[in-house]
Amino acid sequence: MGAPPQLSPEARKAALLKAAQSRKRRAEIKGKIKSGEYSVDAVLELSRTDDAIAKMRVRELLEALSGVGKVRAQVLMEKLNISPTRRIVGLGRHQIKELRNEFMKPVHATRPGKLLVLSGPGGVGKSTVATRLRQTGDFWVSVSATTRAPRTNELHGVDYYFISNDEFDRRVKEDEFLEWAEFAGNRYGTPSNEVLDALNRGENVLLEIEIDGAKQVKAHLPQAILVFLEPPSWEELVARLEGRGTDGPERRAHRLELAQEELAAASFFDHVVVNDEVERVVGLLVSFAS
Repeated sequence: MGAPPQLSPEARKAALLKAAQSRKRRAEIKGKIKSGEYSVDAVLELSRTDDAIAKMRVRELLEALSGVGKVRAQVLMEKLNISPTRRIVGLGRHQIKELRNEFMKPVHATRPGKLLVLSGPGGVGKSTVATRLRQTGDFWVSVSATTRAPRTNELHGVDYYFISNDEFDRRVKEDEFLEWAEFAGNRYGTPSNEVLDALNRGENVLLEIEIDGAKQVKAHLPQAILVFLEPPSWEELVARLEGRGTDGPERRAHRLELAQEELAAASFFDHVVVNDEVERVVGLLVSFAS
């Protein structure tokens, strides 16, 4: 065997810096696992596009979980036939599936959480209501996957999971999304495993999505609670849509035509709520999940 290649001082410095950044990244994720912010499935999801997480040892992932520790982690790895030195990137498809199944079982929850799907026509105020609802702390918020490039202020795994078109195709084919849609040349989808994991932990989950997406979710999870947000009046919705200064006349006309079609879909939903006062609406939505 020949001698290992000699690195230049610059290359050695860069390699040491990369290794330190990877260790820092893994420590950050393990902290999120310990706090319960990240589930096993969320870490497996991140590992697909984050090289530092892909190289995390499975043992470290399991030991970071609340209530697992070194002994149970070893028992689980033996049960799932995972080598003690195996890294996440080296897991086989069957091992990943078994690992996910193991931690999708409700452990601490007395009952599963409820999935609330908020939808309605454009301009009705869904985002405002959803933002206020998240601030209550009563709902776990799903992170969507998208094929578009991240903006400068966006973080992978926080704002979105940024994935390639090929990866998105694979996930659609394998039915890994609760719902997905295309918008402005990019695709967006809600990963099903993370939502199911949160529900099984007893957490209520909020999805703010379009009407077609809400129907897809209902087909996957009939127990989902679909809420249609309705404007106080057609005139008020028109005023909101026409008040968007970024839209030209054709765009505004298209939005109004689409809004009429969307309002006709209200009968499909479990609840129809008039968005006349945000705090009242938020209180109703919290009551639906109680």
